[in-house]
This record gives sequence, C-alpha cells and structure tokens, in this order.
Amino acid sequence: FASMRRLARSVSESGEDLTVEERNLLSVAYKNVITTRRSSWRVLSSFEARDPKDQDEDQLQIITNYRMQIEEELNCISMEIIDIVDSQLIPVASDTSDSKAFYLKMKGDYYRYLAEFQMGEKRKSSAEQALVAYRAATDVSLCDLSPTHPIRLGLALNFSVFYYEILGSPQRACQLAKAAFDDAIGEVENLTEDSYRDATLIMQLLRDNLTLWSASEEELTGGNEASQ
Repeated sequence: FASMRRLARSVSESGEDLTVEERNLLSVAYKNVITTRRSSWRVLSSFEARDPKDQDEDQLQIITNYRMQIEEELNCISMEIIDIVDSQLIPVASDTSDSKAFYLKMKGDYYRYLAEFQMGEKRKSSAEQALVAYRAATDVSLCDLSPTHPIRLGLALNFSVFYYEILGSPQRACQLAKAAFDDAIGEVENLTEDSYRDATLIMQLLRDNLTLWSASEEELTGGNEASQ
C-alpha cells in the first residue's frame, strides 16, 4: 500500500486532470493507508476508555503513546492528500466534471478523518473545512451528476455520516441520506447492470444508516455507521 501511495502521488504530479483509473488508484492508495490507522486508533482508544482500576499503569502508558503515534501518522497522511487535492488536482479539474466533485469529496473525507481524533480548536477547524468541502462537492454533484451516480451517492453517504458523527446532528444526517436515497430510487431501474450494482451498493449503505439512526436518536450507536 505504501508503494501504491508513492505511485499514486507521482501520477497526481502530472499537471493534468487524472483519468478515472488514475483517480481511483489515488483514492484506493490513500484509503488503504488511512483505514488501517483509523481502525488501530479506535481499538487503542477503546482500551484507554476502560476503567483505570482494571488496567496496568505501564501497559496503559504504552497504549497511550502508541495512540499518539497513530494520530501523528493520521495527521501526516491526511494533510498530504489534502495538499495534493488542493494544489494539484482541483485546479486542473473542470468545474462541471465528476472529477471536481470527486476531489472535493476526498478533501471533505480527510478533514473528517482528522476531526475524528482531534480536540478543541483543531477539531473545530477540521470540521469547518470538511463542511466547506462537502458543500462545494454537493453543489457540483447536484448540478452535473445524476442521482444514481456513484460519486453523488457516495458523497451523500459520507456527508450524512459527517453530520451524524462529527457535528452531532442526527436529524440533518437523516434528511440528507433520505433525500439521496429517494432521488436515486426513481432512476435505478434504468441503469445498466454494472451501474445498477454500483448504485444499489451505496444505496443499501444509506438505508442501513437511516435504519440505525432512526431506531433511536436518543441512543448512541458506537460509531457503527457505514461510510466509504
């Protein structure tokens, strides 16, 4: 994954808008690198949250140090791809292309990942940056992408998770997810087999989250929301 990340980074430095294949390579490379660390951070944080009486002090300190190391890596990786997207990819993407929505969604996603572990003003700043990026991506996708387009659906999925997990706004999260699902359901039968599979996969994730969130807005879900 680290090698793929280096290759994807070199491709992004071409000065031209990426092809769909190159764009997906870039996305997968960084997603694989970041996902393992996000998972590790969650596990370590769950250990730290246990009653101190039930933990060995030395072992707890090791866990804390490792968690802080993971956070540094998360920050480094996220800021690296955000810089690539901001300085190299968005400037060469057409204003009416799916590339523009794709890159803005990526930017929102990685600021969301930062906000997951940051505290105080840093978390607030990352959340604000994510919100701006997600809104800009939504503006492009609503104008130029069909309701069943995977980028538009994936954006709605992740934006709704952002509202639920980061901003603590379950009502807005449900509204966004439901609107995306309802807009797509009316057109999904007209898709080709491949497009149908891609769209319905994300639609199922939207519906899963809606079911989870609607079950009880008063109960915490423990971060089990589906996102890409």
